[in-house]
Amino acid sequence: MSTPRRDPVGPGQESVWDYPRPPSAEVSPRRVVVEVGGRVVADTTRAVRVCETSHPPVYYVPRGDVVPGVLERARGASFCEWKGAATYWDVVVDGRRHPSAGWSYERPTEGYEHLRGAVAFYPSRVGRATVDGEQVRAQPGDFYGGWITDDVVGPFKGEPGTLGW
Repeated sequence: MSTPRRDPVGPGQESVWDYPRPPSAEVSPRRVVVEVGGRVVADTTRAVRVCETSHPPVYYVPRGDVVPGVLERARGASFCEWKGAATYWDVVVDGRRHPSAGWSYERPTEGYEHLRGAVAFYPSRVGRATVDGEQVRAQPGDFYGGWITDDVVGPFKGEPGTLGW
């Protein structure tokens, strides 16, 4: 399968097709806020930003910057060829459960150790997620959980027909 035609890159933008494989994982000073049920459940300026070819970035929030008591272990598991076994988390706010709204790597593989103790949230499964005040748009599909902002361009993996990218 051929690589899709890249979207044009404007000033201040980056293409997900320039991201590395295996993915990079670096601490970002950008302010990341996650709201569920109208309440802030995570707020940080030290998220780990993971960038992988064809995917919008994913921000992993250090568990110390997540409101205590809102995460409950969810069912299910998956495996990333780079980061290892994923653990899923429900977010519970005001007695309402938001199933599998986040995931983490409790024992990440070598090179991704700084993801330990951090949780990524699916923008499509929370009320609102922002990066530096800009509301995030969810990556197409229901698997990858990338955070689309105006400073990244695709096309993005996740839509029907993109599995082989």
